[in-house]
Amino acid sequence: MVLLKRIGGSFRDPNGFVFVADGTVYRQVNERYRTNYDQLMSSGLYQELVDRHLLIPHSETNESVPHTEHAYKVLRPEQIPFISYPYEWSFSQLKDAALTTLDIQKRALSRGMILKDASAYNIQFHRGRPLLIDTLSFESYEDGRAWVAYRQFCQHFLAPLVLMSQKDVRLSQLLRIHIDGIPLDLASALLSRRSWLNSGIAMHLQLHARAQSRYAGKATGDAGKRQQKRLDKRALTNVAESLRSTISGLKWDHGQTSWADYYEGDSYQESGFEQKKAIVSEFLEVMKPVRVWDLGANTGVFSRIAAGRGAFTVSMDNDPGVVEANYLESKRGGESHLHPLLVDLANPSAAIGWANDERDSLTDRCEADCLLALALIHHIAISNNVPLENTARFFASLAEWLIIEFVPKNDKKAQQLLSAREDIFDEYTQERFESIFSGHYELVRSRGIRDSDRVLYLLRRRR
Repeated sequence: MVLLKRIGGSFRDPNGFVFVADGTVYRQVNERYRTNYDQLMSSGLYQELVDRHLLIPHSETNESVPHTEHAYKVLRPEQIPFISYPYEWSFSQLKDAALTTLDIQKRALSRGMILKDASAYNIQFHRGRPLLIDTLSFESYEDGRAWVAYRQFCQHFLAPLVLMSQKDVRLSQLLRIHIDGIPLDLASALLSRRSWLNSGIAMHLQLHARAQSRYAGKATGDAGKRQQKRLDKRALTNVAESLRSTISGLKWDHGQTSWADYYEGDSYQESGFEQKKAIVSEFLEVMKPVRVWDLGANTGVFSRIAAGRGAFTVSMDNDPGVVEANYLESKRGGESHLHPLLVDLANPSAAIGWANDERDSLTDRCEADCLLALALIHHIAISNNVPLENTARFFASLAEWLIIEFVPKNDKKAQQLLSAREDIFDEYTQERFESIFSGHYELVRSRGIRDSDRVLYLLRRRR
């Protein structure tokens, strides 16, 4: 059979790969992975991880789906509505993903297996929780063998988390450049001397970085003998516990960023804010979307209105503090339809990796029915100097429906943006907004917001 579409980021593992057939994601398990796969399933590890929501569940399919002659099994995993990447996660999202990986490692060791991969890209947030999606990440544990994924874990999780906690949360964006994780020597160079006072950071990052530098370029046999110190199962479990303790102790105060207290300001009177929520709910009732993207979501107040109606909602903002607050609130509430995400619309995630095909761009991952763009258009037009026509065309390319709020220049929040720059935005008027967006959308409804000059629009893309 002909393979319809092989996932671009699934070419590195000779044990299998992920592909899409008729809109459904499948994973092929190659013959060479037969022994490890059978052990995963028969040891009880698979069922334990699935029961604890640590591993994506799958079924072995007998359907006539595309595969190659190397196939041992074809799996149909539970489908995930949206794939996100580590550089799009908040501090606590990356931290929870790291702790999940370590939990899986410990449970694998207890059942005679070990993680051979510890990539952050193997973790996804599904139903509000991080879990492993790579079923082929396990192999049989061999007594005395070192954890081959240790360096990968430190580069993908420990290094960015330490930099975010001790230096600047924005350093997570180094993961966009270093797709294989932040090099430990780079992380070490960026950290201050006080990082050595933390025994876990000193051991797993600073001394680890020095060991890498010491053995770099040496003969494989000599370096390998020195670095691949034989460790028994208890020692490997202790390594995982040490990493867990170190990462659990990392903190970041998310209340200090630019827009963390946006809703506590005077954007609206309380009655106007409550009316805005009612109008958004009314507009959502008209279209009944299945998937929503909330652009500029802040802490997710309006995302939760969509999610509360059963729509899977990706809740995006470019402020690390509000995305962190959004995720922590989602986690506390056990919200399964909401996925907070760190996204700068003026510079969204691009397609990166091998042949620009390993990690998809943000827009290539969009399957939304509806966009929310509330209290956003003035930031795009004034802060980023993006013409209204460009914004209308971009939004129309993403989804059929749009709920958008027009914020006039006399609004206090717009005035704040204009206070530090010349007003060159003659085009930015409600009349021009309506005229330009009407070239891409049909007006379905509009409502003014009480105690302000803001207006909410429900628009549908022209056919």
